[in-house]
Amino acid sequence: MSFLDRIFAAREQKKSGFVLALGGGGGRGLAHLGVLEVLEEHHLKPDVIVGSSIGALFGGMYAVTPDARLVIRRAEEILASDLFGSIELPVLGEEEDESWLSRLTSAAKQTILYTRAATDTSFADTNALVDIAFGFCGGEFFSDAKIPLFVTAVQFPGGECEIFSIDSGVKMPCAIAASMAIPGVFDPVSIAGRKYVDGGVASELPSKEARMVARPDQLVVAVNVGSRPRPDVEPANVYGMLDWTNEIKSLYLRRYSKEYADIVIEPLVSFTQWHDFSNPEQEIDRGRQAAYEQMPKLIAMLGRDK
Repeated sequence: MSFLDRIFAAREQKKSGFVLALGGGGGRGLAHLGVLEVLEEHHLKPDVIVGSSIGALFGGMYAVTPDARLVIRRAEEILASDLFGSIELPVLGEEEDESWLSRLTSAAKQTILYTRAATDTSFADTNALVDIAFGFCGGEFFSDAKIPLFVTAVQFPGGECEIFSIDSGVKMPCAIAASMAIPGVFDPVSIAGRKYVDGGVASELPSKEARMVARPDQLVVAVNVGSRPRPDVEPANVYGMLDWTNEIKSLYLRRYSKEYADIVIEPLVSFTQWHDFSNPEQEIDRGRQAAYEQMPKLIAMLGRDK
């Protein structure tokens, strides 16, 4: 019996809980918080959380403090703080302000970014990622989590996908920072003599990993906050074409990953830019709406009363 055959056979069994897979997507990942809030409203909490990239960050927050409203309040405070603002993410898009000064400033920024892209391997301060992870989660070790947490990261330069957990002997903020270390934006994160980058490179939607750790009597619920190209916008340069190519590959890989999930929650965030954390309430609410749509199905599959 193949791996997929075993998955479909396991789905026929009665379910008593679920493993929650939270995917990567930068600012789009704020929708995860809305999903968690709706799950709580229905008295549902995951038995295990598996996170990639931003899903590892918000999954870690909730695993340590399983109170969605408290987590949302804490996340909004940190997003508005100097700690988060200290990370300057590269943006190659045009400024909304069309004044000559704004266009000149934008052109200067892009020139600097293009030059750094040709001479450096990253733009932003990688050490700040660990501080961000600790600041958000408030836990130092995986044992601090009240809900078991698994975090994906990709070994650099070999490319193997690794899953960090309480059994890994790794500090939780370091594992989460590694899972968020977007190649080209951040340098790889060193853990126990090895280097790691963003878990989303290999597993943007970690439903397969969630299936691996789930028991036969547990569902896999995946939250997909991945992007897709805008059908009305063509890339304007080589960097844009490379980004478009990456989005297409990611889109099809997520479609494959969704096959491992029993339920997929997909907030309408696909056109939000990964670096945009400016509208947290909007993204959180999109997560809420998508979760509400899937609650009847989840409740039915768990055999719970509405």
